[in-house]
Amino acid sequence: MADDLSFSDFTRGEKLHLVALHARMAKRGLAGPTVDLSDLQRKVRRIEKTAERRKNGTK
Repeated sequence: MADDLSFSDFTRGEKLHLVALHARMAKRGLAGPTVDLSDLQRKVRRIEKTAERRKNGTK
């Protein structure tokens, strides 16, 4: 997560989406260390960026 965000800065939908994405990453991680997680990590970063913009009041 971004350093200046807390879990309360996310909407309920974003929280659920983050939990689901982290669960998917964990499941993929069980397959082995060579599995590519970059697509899921990119989705998490996008959600964090949206929450940070909303917190700072910028678009």
